[in-house]
Amino acid sequence: MTTALAQRLDTALDRPVRSEVAAYARKLGEDAGALAVLFYGSNLRTGSLEGVLDFYVLLPGPQRERVWPRVSYREWDHGGERLRAKIATMSLAQFAKAAGGGSRDTTIWARFVQPSALIWRADDGARTLVVEALGAAAITAGRLAAAVGPASGTADDYWRALFRATYQAEFRIEKPGRENAILEVNADHFDGLLPLAWEAAGIPFERRGDVLEPALADPARRRILAWWRSRTRLGKPLNLLRLAKATTTFDGAADYAAWKLHRHTGIALEVTPFRAKHPLLAAPGALVELWRKRRAQR
Repeated sequence: MTTALAQRLDTALDRPVRSEVAAYARKLGEDAGALAVLFYGSNLRTGSLEGVLDFYVLLPGPQRERVWPRVSYREWDHGGERLRAKIATMSLAQFAKAAGGGSRDTTIWARFVQPSALIWRADDGARTLVVEALGAAAITAGRLAAAVGPASGTADDYWRALFRATYQAEFRIEKPGRENAILEVNADHFDGLLPLAWEAAGIPFERRGDVLEPALADPARRRILAWWRSRTRLGKPLNLLRLAKATTTFDGAADYAAWKLHRHTGIALEVTPFRAKHPLLAAPGALVELWRKRRAQR
């Protein structure tokens, strides 16, 4: 990673956040014995405490679980606010490997080439490791953008091509134009990032005003596309595997589902101890209760 890219990412990690979010991150990090906690998503951009806050908790040591990250949901009353969080937990070592394209994963580097904030860390060494991982994510994304993007175009043209490619590889449905929305709301973050990523990746390019033209040799392009094809074949199966795992390991799943239901319908379902411990087994009874309450609501 070049010094210019490292400095840019290091500065970007200090995005301002609400004191409540910083306190929550500190609690999550200390409770987990983590090295670092990243905050990302729409609440980072808006500064709102509404909805669900998105955190990545990065742990020391090797990755313990074969299917990662582990996802959980927690609520915390702090400063007169009830804060709700969706928490993804994995080792920092595995996070860095995935960010650098060294795993079959298609999500980490595509997610973390977008804005995030490092709002808690164990020490300065952990910060350095996070910056290196985010630099690897930018380089990985930049390489693929050069390979799947146009022969020449604006930086946004390459980012659009990148995000469209990753959406197609994953088991999720995005509205048409989702990539445009990402670039529009995060314009400052992406402004000038692609040339820095290409320089760090060793990809020469020409610049004519806003138009970029990477000089990616055919052998290099073929290697990148072969790397990408091997990941697209496993992208959807990996997403399904993670979803299947989440049905049994999503800590706080019943609380999360009840909150989402109340937020969207106004219907409150009690999260009993049985429902909290066995959300799948409790689902039929919860659905019957929901049906009855919806009839009464009408």
